[in-house]
Amino acid sequence: MRFLITGTAGFIGFHLARRLLDDGHFVTGFDGMTPYYDVRLKEARHAILERSNGFRAVIGQLEDAAALQQAAELAEPEVIVHLAAQAGVRYSLENPKAYVDANLTGSWNVLELARQCEVKHLMLASTSSVYGANDKVPFAEADKTDEPLTLYAATKKAMEAMGHSYAHLWKIPTTAFRFFTVYGPWGRPDMALFKFAHAIEKGEPIDVYGEGNMRRDFTYVDDLVEAIVRLVPVVPSEDNRVTADGITDTLSRQAPFRVVNIGGGQPVGLLDFIAAIEQALGKPAIRNLLPMQKGDLPQTYAAPDLLRELTGYVPETDVPTGVTKFVEWYRLS
Repeated sequence: MRFLITGTAGFIGFHLARRLLDDGHFVTGFDGMTPYYDVRLKEARHAILERSNGFRAVIGQLEDAAALQQAAELAEPEVIVHLAAQAGVRYSLENPKAYVDANLTGSWNVLELARQCEVKHLMLASTSSVYGANDKVPFAEADKTDEPLTLYAATKKAMEAMGHSYAHLWKIPTTAFRFFTVYGPWGRPDMALFKFAHAIEKGEPIDVYGEGNMRRDFTYVDDLVEAIVRLVPVVPSEDNRVTADGITDTLSRQAPFRVVNIGGGQPVGLLDFIAAIEQALGKPAIRNLLPMQKGDLPQTYAAPDLLRELTGYVPETDVPTGVTKFVEWYRLS
């Protein structure tokens, strides 16, 4: 199949593109190479993808509709996977405009592109952050998402809403998947695992927010990619509405649109996560225990039932295994 993936120089986009290329598909990547973190890491990811004859790349910002149009003409996509975004919860406190530009204007440009290309499936990357102040756990797709705690979460929720409207107006089959704390090799330097490993290796203290009492549904990146790949042929329609007992499908009553959690539903304490890093590195961490930061939640984890019903799959890599794989990559990078 022919895929257009936004964000192929990013952490998740790189892994998804590599998997699809290995499976024999054609991938056109679109990325802005923004300097939110070291661009050399992004360039290294693209360099690996470019070893495949099935990969082509267009460099441009999501806000640049003409650049996206160029990528679409090159790709002639059957499927668009929109992963590119301004990421990072804490950075949204410092530079909110970047989130409005990329996650709102940029996502609207992608929706317009999907309408013009008449794709078979549009897939949008959302986040567990949209659940915001919801105090019910595990988070299920039908739970209320009306109280986002950060601008990042608000822009992702808005993208979901825009996606639903386009799915209804233009009959674009659309799946929005909500990620839960993705980690693994080639991860972003601003993410906790990368920062913790770097500091522990150097014998420097690590900042542990919430005094380590937070729990997260850590999702290993290969498991996330497996789930996305399995969702590609599950094009939202009444033909695949889930009717199993106890499962609430989010397939819209008005549009070919569905929201799906991608998480294993197995929350792990932050201190246990740090212990796995210490074990993999063979070095102890110096912990600097700090209070919760603005926008943080004490606990987030997925109800994975809908994903299981749709794909027969749920992320399964345990934290010690996934962290060890990250450390092996980190020490070679």
